[in-house]
Amino acid sequence: MQNLFGYRIDERFPERLLDAGRRYNIAPTQPIVAVDAGLDGVRHVRLVRWGLIPAWTKDARTQSLLFNARSETAADKPSFRTAMRHRRCLVPASGFYEWRRMGTAKMPYYIRPRDGSTMAFAGLTETWLGPDGSEIDTGAILTTSANRLMAMLHDRMPVILDPGDWDEWLDCGNRRPRDVARLLRPAADDLLEAIPVSERANSVANDDEALIAPLAEPLTVDAEPEAKKPADPTPDDEPPAQGSLF
Repeated sequence: MQNLFGYRIDERFPERLLDAGRRYNIAPTQPIVAVDAGLDGVRHVRLVRWGLIPAWTKDARTQSLLFNARSETAADKPSFRTAMRHRRCLVPASGFYEWRRMGTAKMPYYIRPRDGSTMAFAGLTETWLGPDGSEIDTGAILTTSANRLMAMLHDRMPVILDPGDWDEWLDCGNRRPRDVARLLRPAADDLLEAIPVSERANSVANDDEALIAPLAEPLTVDAEPEAKKPADPTPDDEPPAQGSLF
């Protein structure tokens, strides 16, 4: 899931993100943008290959690339636990694709914030050192259970961090994985919309703005209304029948 996505520029990210340009169809093994805090506490931007290779891997050619990491278990998995402790990052995106089965066909949907803002996925990075001394920077995106909108399409979704949580997520020096676990939750039900788009999105050879042009009205879900509190009992309330538990 979430194998393809795109991004555009947002003023909340470093200016160097401008150098990455615009993409509309990014697939595993291609470069993605990773933003980390850096040793100086200033957000740094770099490109990493999408598909994490654990640092302890001896031969990258035989290692399965890890595109996504389940947020519920990443802190304990050997492949991700070091990155969860020391190399957390933001992955900027303006949207991502998911598919909905319609009979025998699968309709691509472009999922994006309803207000048009840029999202930040929770990500992890690793640098793999080859036997010849070469380095490969790689990354993965954390996933969580689907919110109500995404449940129409898939049972998982990327972790979309609230902007107010970005600094805490990036603060690997002071925040351990258990401290940031509460940030790894499904997005609010009313944050996103899912737009039916062209089947051209199925091919990574296509990478242009026309891919995200709406073909129909978007799927949306409004926030759950707050449950009403039961009225306080009054002397006129009839007492529960004898034998009732409540």
